Amino acid sequence: MRAPVADGDVEPAAYADEMSVGLISGVADWIMEAALANTPIDRLLGGACARLLGAGVPIARAHMSYRTLHPSIESESLVWTSEGTVQSMEHLHGAGTSEVWMRSPFHFMIEQELPVLRRRLTGPAAIHDFAVLDDLKAQGMTDYLAMMTRFDDDGGDGVARGIVTSWATARPNGYVDSDIQALLRVKQRLGVAAKLSIKTQIAKNVVTTYLGGRAGEEVLSGRIQRGDGHSIHAVVYYSDLRNSSALADSMSSTRYIALLNGYFECAAGAVIEAGGEVLNYIGDGVLAIFPIGATSGDDAAAAALSAALEARRRLKDVNANLHAIGAEPLEFGIGLHAGDVVFGNIGAGARLAFTTIGAAVNEVARLETLTKTLPSPVLMSGEFRATLEPKLAETLRPFGFRKLRGIGAPLDIYGLPKDAAAGLQRLAAPE
Repeated sequence: MRAPVADGDVEPAAYADEMSVGLISGVADWIMEAALANTPIDRLLGGACARLLGAGVPIARAHMSYRTLHPSIESESLVWTSEGTVQSMEHLHGAGTSEVWMRSPFHFMIEQELPVLRRRLTGPAAIHDFAVLDDLKAQGMTDYLAMMTRFDDDGGDGVARGIVTSWATARPNGYVDSDIQALLRVKQRLGVAAKLSIKTQIAKNVVTTYLGGRAGEEVLSGRIQRGDGHSIHAVVYYSDLRNSSALADSMSSTRYIALLNGYFECAAGAVIEAGGEVLNYIGDGVLAIFPIGATSGDDAAAAALSAALEARRRLKDVNANLHAIGAEPLEFGIGLHAGDVVFGNIGAGARLAFTTIGAAVNEVARLETLTKTLPSPVLMSGEFRATLEPKLAETLRPFGFRKLRGIGAPLDIYGLPKDAAAGLQRLAAPE
């Protein structure tokens, strides 16, 4: 028979329960503090899992998945393990219709609008109705608990938004009731914190996609008033598609957009790959910069030249595909210049654009037009040449000083050397 408990004493079991509740409250409080501190979602999940484990909840693996807004990525997943690591995975558009997803517990919960799903993985009560459960059992897991937290009905596209999480344990007898209560206790708080983090990431994705990385950072840092900006020294890159009006008139809008995207993959994709910043798509023109300052001038110039040559190489692949279907080939020129440009907000009222303006921008656009008449698809100014490493600068073909339309002083112009593009590309490629 158990000894009586004196007044003022607490039964050991009750004390343990009270202590456990206090620890879980501490986890919940930390999650809200992390939300207010705008903690990145991977650190949010990792920190919550570590604290749950420290509070006695025997989680061995946690998985969180959520939709995002990104031109290439449909959703993202995070997986935490008891070793303390968080692995992130990106799922491209179309992954939501894959067989793996359609046969997952998360998809089943969303379709059936189930807030919670539990599956024991071992013993007489085990249920393995999803393929991932077999995988988890093979990893030593004994119990599985999944939860869905909705944010709102949809984002205007009819698709539900929220997070789905799962918690697996390797404890021999699985979860006890207090473990499940603890996970349910933090469910909504984790959802609130995750929503804030996801919304922040979506905002970054959107401004980066539509403004570029550097401009996006400026906007998110609060530089959104007209006139906000600063001067930077940069290599300026400009490309323009030939005969675009005739192409647009000769084909459907859908086909023309596809053609434009193929061109942009050449002229802009090469810039992004080389580390440049695409600032604007001006109709069928591409305006980009390679800032000089964080790196030396010749590094920026070499990267810009490498991007121009890569864009021309990609054009050969695009035209080979067009030739195979009997379509006319594409052509475009590229101008490379160097100078000071103003990087900031222009516009009227509440409708602004974050872009680059200045004499160097006008000059590089005029320089590119000379590729229509001079025998080089890439033309460079003397200012650009001066920023190149000498062994590169010496290989360029001089065309002398040329008067540009609307520009006061003539510009010293250089082109690619004859029959040397391949060798020049090897020299221009950054190490």
